[in-house]
Amino acid sequence: MGEFAPWVRRFEDNAQLHARADAAIGFDERCSLPDELRTPLIDSVRRFQLGESGDGEQLLAKSADDPEYRCAAELFVAEEQQHAELLLRLLGYLGGQPMAQHWSDAVFVRLRRLMGLRTELMVLTVAEVVALSYYGGLASACPDPVVRAAAARILADERAHVRFHEQRLRGGFADSSAAARALACTLWWITAIGATAVVAYDHGRLLAALGYRRHRFARDILGDFAKTVRAVLAPR
Repeated sequence: MGEFAPWVRRFEDNAQLHARADAAIGFDERCSLPDELRTPLIDSVRRFQLGESGDGEQLLAKSADDPEYRCAAELFVAEEQQHAELLLRLLGYLGGQPMAQHWSDAVFVRLRRLMGLRTELMVLTVAEVVALSYYGGLASACPDPVVRAAAARILADERAHVRFHEQRLRGGFADSSAAARALACTLWWITAIGATAVVAYDHGRLLAALGYRRHRFARDILGDFAKTVRAVLAPR
């Protein structure tokens, strides 16, 4: 049994649990959110739905030399696509439509594809850490029970996804020099700060409607990111 066998089992077990959990969310009910919250929520969810809907082709291609990790990565991608489907149903509940493209998603995808697996995972992990505060804010502050349930369902997965990527990245940096770690840390922080600023600005109307101040949103993201950096790059 290899290092990623427990993740393969976890993702496989989750597939059935998620199907039952998603079916229990009341997407067929009537949304009663006021327009001042529903409208920015639709705009925001559309962007996250687009980001969750990738096929993971590049990630899987870069994982070909490790069959067990590739299997776990395939199941991870499938779980992300479940999130996209869940958010699509949430958009229907809110009365919104999905979007086909957005500049921030295009930039994110281009960054991920710049180099090898390690770079791809570093950029992807930034997105997963941002998602912790985004879905956490919806799960705790949105007055609509359907929105809270959908966000909480995705949030639980995203917490595990961060740990999954941390584990692979720790192995990827295991033999790196102190100088290489320092450079990676600097570039990773620049990426995280930039992504946080973009998301805080781009989703500012929703954050304001939820009473989630932008500076607190950014502080929460970067606090979680600091933990991930320590988990991955701390000297062994």
